[in-house]
Amino acid sequence: MPVRGARGGTPRETASRTVVEDGLVEVTEGLVGPLLLARGTIDRSAALRQHPERLEKVWADDERTRVVLVADGRAPIGNDGESAELVLLRPSQAPAGDRYLLGVDEQGVTYFAVRPADGVPGEIPGGVPDRARWEGLRRAGSLLGDRDAGLLVNAVALEAWHSTHQHCPRCGARTEMTAGGHMRVCPQDGSQHFPRVDPAVIMLVHDGDRCLLARGPQWPQGRFSVLAGFVEPGESLEQAVIREVAEEVGVSVTAPRYLGSQPWPFPRSLMLGFFARATSTELRLDPAEIAEARWLSRAELREAVEGEELMLPGQVSIARRLIETWYGGPLPGDWFGTTRPE
Repeated sequence: MPVRGARGGTPRETASRTVVEDGLVEVTEGLVGPLLLARGTIDRSAALRQHPERLEKVWADDERTRVVLVADGRAPIGNDGESAELVLLRPSQAPAGDRYLLGVDEQGVTYFAVRPADGVPGEIPGGVPDRARWEGLRRAGSLLGDRDAGLLVNAVALEAWHSTHQHCPRCGARTEMTAGGHMRVCPQDGSQHFPRVDPAVIMLVHDGDRCLLARGPQWPQGRFSVLAGFVEPGESLEQAVIREVAEEVGVSVTAPRYLGSQPWPFPRSLMLGFFARATSTELRLDPAEIAEARWLSRAELREAVEGEELMLPGQVSIARRLIETWYGGPLPGDWFGTTRPE
């Protein structure tokens, strides 16, 4: 069902998924714009993970195997400011380190990620272009193609998990990596441990005519986003939306509506995006979570962004998609200084 706002909205030219007719706002199915970290074109090849001898054979194929280096959430990326691509190495060019299977594409090329044992190398191996440098998803994610975005999200998420889950939670023994980097096994008690994903709800709260944006206490002045929080044990996604909004800003909401999800491997979240309709508008902020919150009409939002009074989340975030879906189309600017709509 559409999300209907109160009468009195300003008609405008909008994206196809958001319509204003006679002052009544309707947001139809789907988000405006792509979820840039929810892309990918390769088969993750779960069956291949279970065959160590086949993994070694594939790794030895310098012609049909390619490697992404990943360290501290970054990878070598060729970036000219308009487009970007991963620097892909042959296995023979890759440094020693932990190895994670990422998958196989339609042409039969197998992709691995390697976390260099010595950390970020001083130079990127393999004779790469001068414009290549170590970059992360927040800056380069929106410029990568579908294949490379999917590869890097997977690699960053696996690296983050392995770097923080090296010991058995049962007995404390150091675990061993197996299944192509998708499992760790305790040599003492035989327990198996899998990559962790933390579900978090992220929601645009609106009263029809206005949306609610907030600034965290750790953020600089002018940086705003939608509300978000982790799902607690024994809680549904809808319950989490209602609870988090009430805890952070003191607003009551109803009818949370799911719009989409994307991974956010910083370090291990899965962001589940919602709209929620406010049934109250008085703000009572939790100072530990929220430093400032504002109700903004569409016209006020556009004016604040264009006047650089308010900076929106980057293009790779689902928060940006939620805001632009409610607004009805692209908005300029983001936290990293981009001024043109994308």
